[in-house]
Amino acid sequence: MGAAFADARFPTQLASWLSTQRWYTGKGRMPRLRTTGRLSLTTADPAGTGPADRAAVEVLLVLDESGQPVLYQLPLTAYRAPVAALESALVASLEGDDPLYFYDGPHDPAFARALLRLILDETAVTGEPDAAGEAPTAQGHLSLARPWTEIASSRVFKGEQSNSSIIYELRGDDGTPLPPVVCKIFRILQPGDNPDVVLLDALGATGSRVVPQSLGYLGGHWAAAVHDDSGRPDGVASGQLAFAQEFFPDVEDAWHLAHRAAESGRGFGAAARELGEATAEVHETLARVLGTTPCTPDDIASTMASMRRRVALAIAEVPALAELRTVIEAAYARAAGAVWPPMQRIHGDLHLGQVLAVPGRGWVLLDFEGEPLRPMAERNAPDLPLRDVAGMLRSFDYVAGAYALAHPGLSATDWALVCRRAFVDGYSARTGHDFRANRVLLDAFEIDKAVYEAIYESRNRPAWLPIPVAAITRLAERAAG
Repeated sequence: MGAAFADARFPTQLASWLSTQRWYTGKGRMPRLRTTGRLSLTTADPAGTGPADRAAVEVLLVLDESGQPVLYQLPLTAYRAPVAALESALVASLEGDDPLYFYDGPHDPAFARALLRLILDETAVTGEPDAAGEAPTAQGHLSLARPWTEIASSRVFKGEQSNSSIIYELRGDDGTPLPPVVCKIFRILQPGDNPDVVLLDALGATGSRVVPQSLGYLGGHWAAAVHDDSGRPDGVASGQLAFAQEFFPDVEDAWHLAHRAAESGRGFGAAARELGEATAEVHETLARVLGTTPCTPDDIASTMASMRRRVALAIAEVPALAELRTVIEAAYARAAGAVWPPMQRIHGDLHLGQVLAVPGRGWVLLDFEGEPLRPMAERNAPDLPLRDVAGMLRSFDYVAGAYALAHPGLSATDWALVCRRAFVDGYSARTGHDFRANRVLLDAFEIDKAVYEAIYESRNRPAWLPIPVAAITRLAERAAG
């Protein structure tokens, strides 16, 4: 398959396909790609449309240099003839005397099987060296001891955003069904440990029931791109390529439950209070296991600088926010002078869509990798639990915003206010600390989250942009008052 990468048609088709993917960050522009590494998960030659294990399975590490450089992980499978079952996952096709058909790996059982085996068998793969002699590597790591299983089936989880996830139905050595697992493939690679792996491992080691059980992960090393701050003098970056964990089939997330409640006029306060208690439990466990650190003047300055950078980026993408810059800055200045609590590891991107309602278990929090638009170093740094609280408060407001978009002239603002108060009440009851006593700090974190949302919506869902813009206006004016 290596010769195909030199074919001028391949990178052109690959770029066209990449530009249409939900997790591609350069919306509105065509990628300019440079392959920085390759990992082969099988050595079999792709021959026809036979069994899936006859596919060539490779992982490309591709740097997009069309804007701020971003390194993508692109698993691919290749066949000598088209595969009807994979038609919707076609990435590129090279016709001619020696044809090859490339498919998006997560949709192909050949890649799905190879990926999970690497993790469960704790095996290693070394790729081809680049011009500088650096060869990417991948190594499976098992977090939860369990017998080797047969993969009964695999499918891609729909609705992914910054990653792709494969759901596996498994059987034990004796053929009995085992609980399913989900393997998340990190599409955007940054150097450093992914907090989704680190934090779930730490929480799982305590026996926590409010998070999924970690199964294992695929770690990797790759040549550091010029934009990477890998901290390694040899120019090699390291991190996680994929992560497997417990999967909960046939359950709903809190967003859909809350949205349906708002649509039908039902209250959601009791559920919001329980969610506040679950969030507090996660924060307490992370503080106990991974520790806390006092918030220093440098920490405050760094956090406020990050917030201000985000405002500048948001104004560049949403010019209407420029008229709010003065009141936002005033709110941030008051927050900088407030008393800041200790810092610790947190979820980092908490909202209703990151929580599942699991029968017999209650709320379960997912996706601890933090905000995908933030650098990995920031996502791994201790932060204030306020960031998670603000994220969930914004999420209740989003339900009301979505309701207003669907029902012009009607409002669910009062519904959201009840949920917001109940969430904070539940959190406070568990921790004994009411964040409302330091309202200026909570307001600043809510504004920062809404600014992040404005950037996201301007790039992905312009019709939803009025929701965060209205929130920024309301929060900034309240803070100013």
